[in-house]
Amino acid sequence: MEEILDRPVMIDVDHMMIRFNKSTQKIDNLKEYFVKLLKRELMFQEFIAIYDLSFQIRRGESWGIIGTNGSGKSTLLKAISGIIKPYRGKVSVYGTVSPLIELGAGFDANMTARENIFLNGCVLGYSEKFMQEHFDEIVKFAELEDFLDSPIKNFSSGMSARLGFSIATMVKPDILIVDEILAVGDMKFRKKCEQRMNEVLKGGTTLLYVSHNLNEVKRLCQHVIWLHKGKVIMIGSAEEVCRKYEEEMGK
Repeated sequence: MEEILDRPVMIDVDHMMIRFNKSTQKIDNLKEYFVKLLKRELMFQEFIAIYDLSFQIRRGESWGIIGTNGSGKSTLLKAISGIIKPYRGKVSVYGTVSPLIELGAGFDANMTARENIFLNGCVLGYSEKFMQEHFDEIVKFAELEDFLDSPIKNFSSGMSARLGFSIATMVKPDILIVDEILAVGDMKFRKKCEQRMNEVLKGGTTLLYVSHNLNEVKRLCQHVIWLHKGKVIMIGSAEEVCRKYEEEMGK
């Protein structure tokens, strides 16, 4: 226990609340929106996506986030990735983050796979020289040698996922965030991804993993957060939380 506590904190979520304003009216076009906005006729309903959430994740730990659809799992990952800001509280992240949150994020559908490798690398902060040095490694892992000059828009969801995962994990990031993107891949590729994630974990990377596949969560993760409608139901060891979750879902 002392060895774990000696590791630096990589993610610190402190009493974080995330709130959205949800329109209560159907607005068909932009003109109507601005007219109602100027007349102060727009009506919004407050929607709380995350309620008062606090936890810390240390270097090298692997955390799963589980819950039914609409629980706030993806919202939490977007807050940690810096895509959205908390309404209250704060989230502090230390180190480089490789987020795999939405399929196709960082890709241009009209550009080829070859072009998108360099584009996505730029988004992640890598130089063109660095991407050239790792180009063959990325293509080999993604198994896309025969499709390099095809536009991404012609790719299946599985092919896009393979390319995105290969780019995000070609180096060992401080924090790797994976949100159900691997569910679209076939079993062979998911096993390759699990092996790659285990390798980066051994190298000290911190993993946040969202999946409805509890067996994958238990294999990859030490700890699990169970969310339901934005509220924490349970935080604990992967085995214990997944068991309680399965019991609850079986009722």
